[in-house]
Amino acid sequence: MDVDTPAEELASALGVDKQEVKEDLESLLGYSVPLEEAKQSIRRKHGGEGGGDAAQPESVALDEIAPGQNNVTVSVRVVTVGTRTIQYQGDEQTIREGRFGDETGTISYTAWQDFGFEAGDSLVVGNAGVREWEGEPELNLGSSTSVAMAEEPVETAAEIGGDSNLIELSPGDRGRNIAVQIQEVETRTIDGRNGETEILSGVVADETARLPFTDWDPHPEIDADASCRIEDVYVREYRGSPSINVSEFSVVTPLAESVAVTDDAPQLSLANAVDSGGLFDVEVVANVLEVRDGSGLIERCPECGRAIQNDQCRVHGTVDGEDDLRIKAILDDGTATVTAIIGSELTEEIYGGDMADAKEAARDAMDKGVVAETIREELVGDSYRVRGSLSIDEYGANLTVADFAADDTDPVERAQAVLAEVDG
Repeated sequence: MDVDTPAEELASALGVDKQEVKEDLESLLGYSVPLEEAKQSIRRKHGGEGGGDAAQPESVALDEIAPGQNNVTVSVRVVTVGTRTIQYQGDEQTIREGRFGDETGTISYTAWQDFGFEAGDSLVVGNAGVREWEGEPELNLGSSTSVAMAEEPVETAAEIGGDSNLIELSPGDRGRNIAVQIQEVETRTIDGRNGETEILSGVVADETARLPFTDWDPHPEIDADASCRIEDVYVREYRGSPSINVSEFSVVTPLAESVAVTDDAPQLSLANAVDSGGLFDVEVVANVLEVRDGSGLIERCPECGRAIQNDQCRVHGTVDGEDDLRIKAILDDGTATVTAIIGSELTEEIYGGDMADAKEAARDAMDKGVVAETIREELVGDSYRVRGSLSIDEYGANLTVADFAADDTDPVERAQAVLAEVDG
């Protein structure tokens, strides 16, 4: 298509260089953008009023956007901006991502090039696409998208800038800033997309929560017991709970004063815990309803650690199993149920004996099930305060237990609290 004539007309109307307009027009047409929409996008880029035979499209409210829409125009406030590198069609691509807001709500976005906006800017974004991401609509800003400063500030109830407490973070968050204490950290070598790569992983905490983290480009400031501010992190789901990711674009600044941290996990009802979709650290108070089969004295595959039966591992076939102790208990607090997975150390405390004692009891009874029966008699029907990591998958909710102790709460108070939540 000959673009000289429309490029000259646009350049003359907008008072800008014809060659620049021609190059933009050719680029947009190369992406199969219709000519009129391409002209309209260039007008917006240079602050034109629409003019010609194409009317300026009206902005769409964010709560009206749905996946699959095209050529969307929005007037928004930039809530957060994050930067990271991804693999796209075999190549590394640096993207900017975060959330926009207006009076009706917020929406996530991905910008495939740097449009130069920052948190707090008010923008008019034209010719954006919409896809579904994490089950919600997301704006895609590409080479055919125009971005211009809005004439008036765009109002939004969303907090600008991305500063967050750990308890506020959810999988999918991008461009977040946190102030934390590094509670655990270790160096690991993984087989990354560019070969063997050294990373850091561990646990961070503030006064609201504890969360796991991974630093994909190890920062020397991230060290055990250090307190620091980490800007531009993104959050993924790991084993059903939020996990913080630190990248090459993250800025880590040591803090002179230690960040206050909580020694306690948030205490939730089982219903609220399950509704959260997964929590790295949570405490619940519930009754043991059942000790499931597969508890007590079991055998594990020496290769992968999976529980085995009749010397058969579902991954490694016939193996020489290694003895272990565990408990799989059903917890119920009147609002929901979860399966608590209790490891060998806590199981020994609950059972009242170690591995040798359990094996001796099994030999005397000629039945491994005697160990689970002893545990069952000890636990079922009583109330316990349980702390651990909650994950949700297609098989249900599982709480990997870190602390397990008898509950000393007044039963009447507990019943009233449960009834109040159910009524609510």
